[in-house]
Amino acid sequence: MKKSMVALPLCAALTTLVYADGIFVDGPMRFKPIVASAYEQTTTDPLILNSKPWVIPKGFTQHIVSDESHLDIYPDSPDLGDMNTVNENGKHAGRYLYRTHEVRPGTAPYLGGAVSIVDLKNGKAEILAQRADWEALDGLVWTPWQTLLFAEETITAQLPDPDAPNAQSGMLYELKFVKNAPTIVKEVNVRPMLGSLSHEGIEIDEEGNVYVIDEDKKGSIYKFVPDNYGDLSNGQLYVLRVKNSAKTGEAEWVALDMDQVQINARIAAQAVDATPFCRPEDLERIGNVLYAALTCEDATDPANTSGPGAILAISLVSVPKVNYFVQPGINVPFEVQPTGTTPGITGFKSPDNLAKGHDGKLWIVEDNDNSDIWVALPDEDGDGYSDGVYLFASLKDKSAEGTGIYFGKDPHTLFVNIQHSATGNDKTVAITSKKHRSKFATGFYTHDK
Repeated sequence: MKKSMVALPLCAALTTLVYADGIFVDGPMRFKPIVASAYEQTTTDPLILNSKPWVIPKGFTQHIVSDESHLDIYPDSPDLGDMNTVNENGKHAGRYLYRTHEVRPGTAPYLGGAVSIVDLKNGKAEILAQRADWEALDGLVWTPWQTLLFAEETITAQLPDPDAPNAQSGMLYELKFVKNAPTIVKEVNVRPMLGSLSHEGIEIDEEGNVYVIDEDKKGSIYKFVPDNYGDLSNGQLYVLRVKNSAKTGEAEWVALDMDQVQINARIAAQAVDATPFCRPEDLERIGNVLYAALTCEDATDPANTSGPGAILAISLVSVPKVNYFVQPGINVPFEVQPTGTTPGITGFKSPDNLAKGHDGKLWIVEDNDNSDIWVALPDEDGDGYSDGVYLFASLKDKSAEGTGIYFGKDPHTLFVNIQHSATGNDKTVAITSKKHRSKFATGFYTHDK
């Protein structure tokens, strides 16, 4: 494993990361890593948090794409923007940014879960779809067949879906558009074959198989194989099982009882001894590797459900191999939160969402105080671990978390949502390389097809 980053803290007084002199992370988002989490920049000042909420590297700028002054879906509570995607192919590819909103029943008045849309050409934001029985909408992905998949992150559903009334947990939905009109909804269908689970990450491979997770402290990772490409109404759901009751090593995809998965896929997975992980959250596929953010995983103690978290890598080959790709203490430091008398130690904790950079690097955002964004280099030396993990940004808003990191068609712009803001104003931010930022319209959509 190449360790170009000398980043393991040497003593409790060390608050910053130590990088080799002059080191830059190359690629479309070429940057010099920042040296510390935003412990000393933390603020509640709305003038800062509503304009420049992130500590970012030199050479980058941040811009509010949309906040609750543009679109306020839930007037008496935060809008909780969660995941992001754009229309990745088809007409006007890259022009429209879609977002799920993780609002749960109990909000007064509860108006139902929502998916919103932002026109990156003119900045207009509006509700794309909303329904009273949707709750805690989280996962979101654009499909190669030009639909949106989105899902509920709820272990115990409070508002049953009328088309899947026996489902006990969250459901996955498919939104279809009017042909060549990625702003007009034709229909939304529930997809119970992909499991009743506490959904978050959703990924699709080149064969049209769909990968999902169950966000639970003993959650598993699933693979849905449709009978026909692009048709998610029928198929078989599988669950990942590492051999020899291990967490890493050779694995297999085990078929599940399809009647049970539509009621509670967690029970179906437990029945075949699926491998449990500590709160799988987001998924990201880069080539033939599927990455999973494990928020509370302890790679050294499988029984610990309060671990610092890790990133898992699963090779998508005939005999899958599972390994930890980012692991605190191996290729990234442990974090120690500051107290009233001791400084913090910048490190990696509670990874939540993932994004694929245009050059194949894995981007990671934490659900943590302060929320950090890290970049993991590929594993070039074949030991299974990322060859370097570097700190790109840190959130000044300690009560908030960064979510839904995502690259659209522009390789130089990272989208990230901020939810639970201390200002009460949740928002979507674009972090962009100054050298490459377009001057066209909002700067985030530069062409029409």
